[in-house]
Amino acid sequence: MMTATWHLAQMNVGTARHPMDDPRMAGFTGRLDAVNALADESPGFVWRLQSESGNATDIKLADDPLFIVNLSVWDSAEALFDFVYRTVHATVMAGRRDWFERPGEAYQVLWWVPAGHVPTPEEGLARLERLRREGPSAAAFTFKRKFPPPGGTGPATDMMPDPWCVGWS
Repeated sequence: MMTATWHLAQMNVGTARHPMDDPRMAGFTGRLDAVNALADESPGFVWRLQSESGNATDIKLADDPLFIVNLSVWDSAEALFDFVYRTVHATVMAGRRDWFERPGEAYQVLWWVPAGHVPTPEEGLARLERLRREGPSAAAFTFKRKFPPPGGTGPATDMMPDPWCVGWS
């Protein structure tokens, strides 16, 4: 069996409409443990950022206490795509408008990391900023324009995520 050289890191960020302990966030916070457990058991899952609480909603990376991050690593873009769009996770995404402010710019970024590398939240934020500044590239991309891992060949491809999941309209 051949060992993977590259894994896919992903970060998504959001600004909650209310504090995590507010009852109006219960539709989101009440699903976190189940969705995280599903991720942990999903084919291709490698690692995810979490605090002692078991999730990342209490990891603060900005002055805004409502700004939260999600960071994970997968063995392939296809494995992550399947988890995001073909599991109960998609129903949580469908409700995000109730729990999160509408983003004014890119809120998710994908990038390749050497297998075994654990990306930091700061690394993810830097990749997200690069995507926002320069658009999709081999260094920072999205499912709509996925680049092959370093050393791979071929053009960027559109993995065709569901339109209702990609946009906020």
